[in-house]
Amino acid sequence: MYNDPWFKIYAVIFVSGLAATLVLTPVFRRLAEKCGFMDVPAANHKGHKKSTPLLGGCAMFCAWIICISAGYFSVKYNMIPFFSDAAEEHLAGLHHVSRELFLVIGGALLAVLLGLIDDKYPMSARTKFAGQFLVALIAVFGGGVRFNILRETIWLEIPLTVFWIMLLMNSINFFDNMDGLAVGTIAIAMGFFAVIAVLNSQYFMASFAILNCAVCCGFWFYNAAPATIFMGDSGSHFLGYLAAIVSAQVTFFDKSFSLSRFPMLMPLFILALPLFDTAMVVVIRTVNRKPFWIGDHNHISHRFVRMGFTRKRAVALVHLLALTIGLGILPVFWGNFATAAILVLQAILMLGIITFLQISLSERPDARE
Repeated sequence: MYNDPWFKIYAVIFVSGLAATLVLTPVFRRLAEKCGFMDVPAANHKGHKKSTPLLGGCAMFCAWIICISAGYFSVKYNMIPFFSDAAEEHLAGLHHVSRELFLVIGGALLAVLLGLIDDKYPMSARTKFAGQFLVALIAVFGGGVRFNILRETIWLEIPLTVFWIMLLMNSINFFDNMDGLAVGTIAIAMGFFAVIAVLNSQYFMASFAILNCAVCCGFWFYNAAPATIFMGDSGSHFLGYLAAIVSAQVTFFDKSFSLSRFPMLMPLFILALPLFDTAMVVVIRTVNRKPFWIGDHNHISHRFVRMGFTRKRAVALVHLLALTIGLGILPVFWGNFATAAILVLQAILMLGIITFLQISLSERPDARE
């Protein structure tokens, strides 16, 4: 199995994405400093005492698009022998979806630009939602992005996929509240999606997820505490968009290999922490009669800090929880009904513990900062 040329391809993709991001991020950091594209402490909720460069999203996108372009042309023009030989039998399919791929990339570019504008000139919530809706429509109608599990119900799959893309763009935006938190969580999620795609022999989707994971890992090196650059709304929109695309396109349930229908729930659990965190802060802000899009210190990471953890350890704890939930839910993909049911219940109980922590600390005075 490990002699499969695709494993060499996956390794090349990961190293390339990691290297490109490691090289480009300092470039965009210097560019942000020269252009004055900075996150001022008074304007953020991250607890920083000095202005921080805010072009991390652009760095990740540029590294990502360079790697995608290099991979696409390497396959198309037979530039790397073992790469092209492995992909040869899939070339017809690649050419068939080229238009969709370009439109998915276009959606990613628009997501980055939307966030970039909001970073520099804050938009109203209505304007931002309108832009996110446009991004989602491009991905769904132009890029052909659909939930694989809903292929037989077109009337449901289109609105649900549009909602999913918008939900994740906002969830990751909300979740980006401490150094390295959001990018590390998405790196973990992309790793799990890549494993599932590999098990499904979804070669190009696995490659896509691995590249996304690599870009996140490369950026995490600079974004981890103490961060020297922030991803900004451009980065959170970009990562949320990628998470939505991959989680919708990877096949989790298929009658030919699934022993139960529980695998349909896997995307929700793999991305559970940002989704649950978003749900909880929206509920808390609504109960407190505050606009849900206005930031505060009610996120799970902030609650861990109020429990006595340092900010760095709070982020590490969130990442450990993401790994624990993901590893616990992964065997659902191949397990029988009884095994899958127990693991799903275990994941639900883990999320219940997290929810309990959210609620139990929500009424403390410092939660309303």
